[in-house]
Amino acid sequence: MSRRSFLGREAASFACAFRGIADLLRSEAHARIHLLATVAALALGWWKPLSATGWAVLILAIGMVWTAEAINTAIERMADVAHPDEHPEVGKLKDLAAAAVLLASTAALGVGVCLFLW
Repeated sequence: MSRRSFLGREAASFACAFRGIADLLRSEAHARIHLLATVAALALGWWKPLSATGWAVLILAIGMVWTAEAINTAIERMADVAHPDEHPEVGKLKDLAAAAVLLASTAALGVGVCLFLW
């Protein structure tokens, strides 16, 4: 059995996570839209200087959307593997996961309006 060091195990874990992010961006059109929105929000934050609290809220909103998108994608793929044929309950599960992304994105849009338009 291989006994990798703590740092080696952590590096491997980060490598898996970065592969997941790359796969998300390659395979999901909405993730690429979120990437554009992320870049735009960060650029607006740079252009219209934000307080430390404003930056914290913006970063949390961005993180919430990305987290929801990644979880949605994982749920959809897991459901497809577990039940490849159409099933009404699988469809409901996928709809709920997509709703989480919509809710997170809507909340993030509200954050953007508050930070950049008020």
